[in-house]
Amino acid sequence: MHKVFAIVLLVAVGVCFWLYQKGNKDINPAIISEREIISIDNKEKNMNLTLHTNKGDITIELFDELTPKTVENFRKLAQSGFYDGVKFHRVIKDFMIQGGDPLTKDDSKKAYWGTGGPGYSFADEISESNKNSIGTISMANAGPNTNGSQFFINLKDNNFLDTKHTVFGKVVVGMEVAKTIESTPVDGSDRPIDPVMILNITAE
Repeated sequence: MHKVFAIVLLVAVGVCFWLYQKGNKDINPAIISEREIISIDNKEKNMNLTLHTNKGDITIELFDELTPKTVENFRKLAQSGFYDGVKFHRVIKDFMIQGGDPLTKDDSKKAYWGTGGPGYSFADEISESNKNSIGTISMANAGPNTNGSQFFINLKDNNFLDTKHTVFGKVVVGMEVAKTIESTPVDGSDRPIDPVMILNITAE
């Protein structure tokens, strides 16, 4: 009787060990998959973003290391479709072109263009390396630590803005498109007479 019990116990232990080993094999692929996802996320963080406008494409290299929070916010809004249909509502020759206000999707709210945002604000990321040089993209704001969704592309070196506006990227392809937008006729409020619109933004 004891021998039978011992044999049964031995078999049971063997089955448990087999199940344990099998369970480990099933778990390992999930761990690898998670690591792959993390790797993909990191690659996406280093991807450029292309603004597809009705005037052409502008590709932006983002400064992930210098301004991580600002880049994360811009990337999140871009990937969610927040900027789709948003207009460049302020164009000043030899200075900058500004967009990112969701209110510009609605022409009936033209009087409020330039005041809209994502419904929250976040702090500046300004260091000694913050330079509003020609071709850089910066956050528009209403004062210190009031960043939201609005941004502008510098059309010349505007270094008097270095202590006020976070630079979070630069144009690497399509500066000629930004210059085309610069030459767009505007009204007395610096709004383009013919709409200049962001159709969508994609990662490259």
